[in-house]
Amino acid sequence: MSAGDVPLAPSGGGVLRWAVQPASSGAAEDLEWASAELARYRAAAAAGEPREDLIRVYVPRPTVAFGQRDARLPGFKAAAQACRDHRFVPAVRRAGGRAAAYHPGCVVVDHFSLQDDAALTQQARFAEFAELFVAAFARAGVASSIGEIPGEYCPGEYSIQGPTPGHPVKLAGAAQRLVKGAFLFSTHVVVTDPAPLREVLTDVYRLLGLEMDPRTVGAATDVAPGVDVPGFVAALRAEYTGWAERNGLRLSEAPLPPRAASA
Repeated sequence: MSAGDVPLAPSGGGVLRWAVQPASSGAAEDLEWASAELARYRAAAAAGEPREDLIRVYVPRPTVAFGQRDARLPGFKAAAQACRDHRFVPAVRRAGGRAAAYHPGCVVVDHFSLQDDAALTQQARFAEFAELFVAAFARAGVASSIGEIPGEYCPGEYSIQGPTPGHPVKLAGAAQRLVKGAFLFSTHVVVTDPAPLREVLTDVYRLLGLEMDPRTVGAATDVAPGVDVPGFVAALRAEYTGWAERNGLRLSEAPLPPRAASA
């Protein structure tokens, strides 16, 4: 399915809210906030009420976000302890995928939206937003392309990879969580300092009994040494401004909504 096969325009209102979270609240707390916010969208959809799209952008604390399948593996307990040994907090996310690691050299971007038949547009959404993030990398001076690298962590067809002399590296990965009438599209981007991520993920995947090539763990600075987190966020905001305009929306700075009751 391509991005043009199904309508992807947001259905919640004329504004795309851009909210930068001032600081991480903690590994589990940041994930729980996303679940609670998605519950608000589900409730709005059920009530037939409009709700504007929301982009939450934040710089995370050192976290290894495990998938639901990871948590059921025999080696999960040992893998979680390895995270702590590396000074990363283990957390289990509700969205799909395998273990991914991030820290203050990374950016997490959560996009919440009302969307009828969100499940039917899932693949098209992966394609559309992968292209948006590639454009943001290009704006920040980082060459990238879409596609899974053999042996990458948290593998996905729409991973974003960057070319380096020795081996391509994964720069960003995305996961979705779908509820009736709405979706959460979450992307984590590795901008700087990949070494701690490589070290913790090597141990985590070994203990989970999963294959992973450590050479695939990298950062945007491996491709373009001058890029930094604020620069990438500015580039992403510019690309989302264009995306909003193409979808009949206006991007507007907004405070992060207060914490809702957890879903």
